[in-house]
Formats: sequence, structure tokens, C-alpha cells
Amino acid sequence: MLTVENVSCRYKGGPEILNQVSFSVEDGRFLAILGNNGVGKSTLLKCINKILTPVSGDVRLDGSDLFRLPGRELARKIAFVAQTVPSAQMTVHDIVMLGRRPYMRWGFTEEDHRIVHEAMDRLGVSHLRGRFLSRLSGGERQKVMLARALAQQPRILLLDEPTSSLDIQNQYQVLRIVQNICRADGITAVVVIHDLNLALRFCDQFLLLRQGMVYRCGGKEILDRQALKDVYKVDASVVDVEGHSMVIVDADEPDGMDAGL
Repeated sequence: MLTVENVSCRYKGGPEILNQVSFSVEDGRFLAILGNNGVGKSTLLKCINKILTPVSGDVRLDGSDLFRLPGRELARKIAFVAQTVPSAQMTVHDIVMLGRRPYMRWGFTEEDHRIVHEAMDRLGVSHLRGRFLSRLSGGERQKVMLARALAQQPRILLLDEPTSSLDIQNQYQVLRIVQNICRADGITAVVVIHDLNLALRFCDQFLLLRQGMVYRCGGKEILDRQALKDVYKVDASVVDVEGHSMVIVDADEPDGMDAGL
């Protein structure tokens, strides 16, 4: 279980971004971090991965303090997929192989190659193994970075807005893959995402941030009309459409208000 306890964070010389954030996620669950721009969603993700050092608080995995782990050991526990995918002059195979660096001693082993090939197969990018990352589409690059993260064999998968630059087909493909990985491997995934309907479609747990603090955390039942009003400042409801939950903004909202939902 991933447990975040009373995490507060501020950037040097700036105001507090996160204030006493606490939540927990069980193995195999897919958690969406939600909230308006600037509320601290990506900052929280970077605190969990120790990219940023919180002012206070703890992050634990099965009771063990992740902040006390050396970098190599932390990389065996947590994989991070950033919002911006680098346009590197490296082949897909070499990019995915970077996921094995936390385990590498004197060189890559046959086991490393097996794990890398399995990761590429699961993400459907094996046919791209010899191509340069810079020559791929946005959706293909995002799948390659997910394959690299899988090659780390992590317990926790962190994703920072992985669908922000993808078309609708690739949005669904990428999030469906992550959902299946959680269910099949027992990996805990945490995603920062703006699209509430995508979150409702693929995630099973939700963390709502408001003014740098936890507003609510739980299943889709927390996304009620009051929460949408308090967090997003819109009058909207969660309704069932052909077996799927969707956020519908009231018709009298100003044009464009539902674009980010």
C-alpha cells in the first residue's frame, strides 16, 4: 500500500503549494489526482517520487519510508512518466532498456533483454524497436515511455498528464493499458489528469485537491454535484451513459466551461 502522510511542499522563495496532504492507495488500484490548474497535482506527484523534497510529511510503501531509500532502490519501487516525452535520438529498444538501469551491474543480462522485450510486447511497440524516438508520433512515444517504466518492474507507476497531447484513440489506448497493468500485475498507478470523463472511465479511486489541500478522496461517489461546484466552480452532475459515468455540465454554463471536464 502507498501511504502519503501530511505532505506539505513549497518552491524556494514561493508560497506553500501543498498543505498537509494525506491519502493511501492499495495495491492494484488506479488513482486519479484531480483539481484545477495550479492546485499542486504535479507537485504532489514529484514529491512522491522524491524529485521534490517536501517541507514535511512522509511517503511510505508497505510501511517503509521511501524518502530514506537511495536513488537506485527508489527506482526499483517507483517509475515516473513525465508529461513531456523527450524527442531523443535513441532507438525504441535503447530507450526501454534504460528502465533496467536500477538493476544493472556490469552490463545488461539476458534477463534484462527478456524483460525489455516483454514490456515492448505488452505496449505494442515491438515493431518499432529499431526506430528513433524522435521519428514516432506522440501516442507511440508515450507508449514507449510506458514500456520503459514497466521495464523497471516498479510497485508504483506515476504518470503526469500522459494523455494531454494525444488524440482520443491514443488517450483510450494508453489509459486502458495502464488499467490492465494495474489489474494484472497488482501495480499501483497514480495519474495526474484534467479530463474528468477519462478519469471516470479508467480510474477506480480519486483524490480531489483544492487550494493545495485534500478536498475528498475515495471512489467515484465523491464526484458529486457539490464537489464539482467547490473544486471546479461549475454546476455539473455525474450521470450514467450506457454503463459509463460521465460529467455533464449544466446547459446554462458559459461556452467552453465543459472543455476541461
